[in-house]
Amino acid sequence: MADIVGKSLHHFDDDRYELLDSIVMPNHVHVLVAFLNETAMLAQCDSWKHFTAFNINRELQTNGRFWQQDGFDHLVRSEEQFFHLRRYIANNGIKAKLPSTDYLHYTKALFPAS
Repeated sequence: MADIVGKSLHHFDDDRYELLDSIVMPNHVHVLVAFLNETAMLAQCDSWKHFTAFNINRELQTNGRFWQQDGFDHLVRSEEQFFHLRRYIANNGIKAKLPSTDYLHYTKALFPAS
């Protein structure tokens, strides 16, 4: 199921938003994403939830609500906070003491090799 969520997060990367970091855990997801504005963020989060819920329910042969109705969003206000959130996402699976096969972590290189 993590693969469905992970692919969904990457689908419109560098088109509708810039995905910088993500971790798909067994029971929740963290993403660090840059959007043009709040409206774009809210629309994309609804799109992710709808698409992934539909596909995961189909895969599990279930139906009904999959995600919590409300998410938690936070505006990054400083470089320090940005790097703190990157570390938090990167360490989430380790902190939960999960084997690396039980979560899906992604991080985008900030300065691609030239």
